[in-house]
Amino acid sequence: MNKVVLIGRLTRDPELRYTGSNTPVATFSLAVNRNFQNQNGEREADFINIVVWRKQAENVKNFLTQGSQVAVEGRIQTRTYDDQNGQKRYITEVVADNVEFLGSKASSNNSNNTSGSSKNAEPTPYDFGDMPEPKGTDVDSNPFADFGSSIEISDDELPF
Repeated sequence: MNKVVLIGRLTRDPELRYTGSNTPVATFSLAVNRNFQNQNGEREADFINIVVWRKQAENVKNFLTQGSQVAVEGRIQTRTYDDQNGQKRYITEVVADNVEFLGSKASSNNSNNTSGSSKNAEPTPYDFGDMPEPKGTDVDSNPFADFGSSIEISDDELPF
């Protein structure tokens, strides 16, 4: 099985190109923090190249910039080519099946900024166009209240 799930921040703005058949393809690099600290007590990061195709490629280009936080789900791909000197070069990258936008550099900076009057500043709002406002969630309310009749669940009906 070849499956990769990563969460990190873009190290640069995505680059969008089109193939000869006019298929959009975007590339970007993702900085992913390691789960452990080095001998100096610092956390290191891996920088992973990501490739995304078609409509998602256009969305990545239009909505993400350097510093944006994303979750990427996809597969690892290795390819080769011969450089100008005739030497074989290998490239390992993640081909993304799904890219989820998690946050922006601006909202991260606002939440991490603790100096002066910016300490309690609101995060920068996102502009989602005509998208309706999400309904609030009241943790004390019944999340199944709008589902109609109740459902009876019993272990007695199981065949084993």
